[in-house]
Amino acid sequence: MNVLTDLWRQSLAGLRLLVAATLVLGVVYPAVVLGFGRVAAPWQAEGSLVTADGSRTTDVSEAAGSSLLGQVVDDPDLFWNRPSAAGEGYDTLSTYGSNLGPEEPALLDAVRERQAELAEANGVDVSELPPDAVTASGSGLDPHISVAYAELQVPRVAEATGIDEDTLRGLVEEHTQGRTLGVLGEPRVDVLGLNTAVLQEDGS
Repeated sequence: MNVLTDLWRQSLAGLRLLVAATLVLGVVYPAVVLGFGRVAAPWQAEGSLVTADGSRTTDVSEAAGSSLLGQVVDDPDLFWNRPSAAGEGYDTLSTYGSNLGPEEPALLDAVRERQAELAEANGVDVSELPPDAVTASGSGLDPHISVAYAELQVPRVAEATGIDEDTLRGLVEEHTQGRTLGVLGEPRVDVLGLNTAVLQEDGS
């Protein structure tokens, strides 16, 4: 009986610990972090949403996109993102890279196809296309492109919209973000912010 009693007491103690840990770590802690985030950084806590005029919003119904996520863009009037291997493209429920090696025939074929399409669309030689124009990011959700890829698209967007190329280059520069902490990574262009600026300029 003593053995059964001890076993029962230990089971109850373990159950109480499980319930307490679940409440503290699964309910209280997330609620505190979420509440703090919404007070200290409401825009970031709600998904870093951006409206069609480029302003920040926390209202999903007003959002044109998130500054954290790329979007499928095939409009010739706008700057295009890099390719995405996430689902049908930039699917947050299927975020991953292609996992294809650099010598995988399927990847090489996809890159060659992208090279041909982008070179024709932008009126450039295949050799002028930067790597991020034809390869997807590891997550498949990257919202940025290289400065080189953005500048390469300027003549196409200028022809499609009638906006002066110098004006577009100025917009590219305005939406270029520097290296993280000044040393990590490379300068990159916020495509959503750039495209909202282009739409405003085109409609003005």
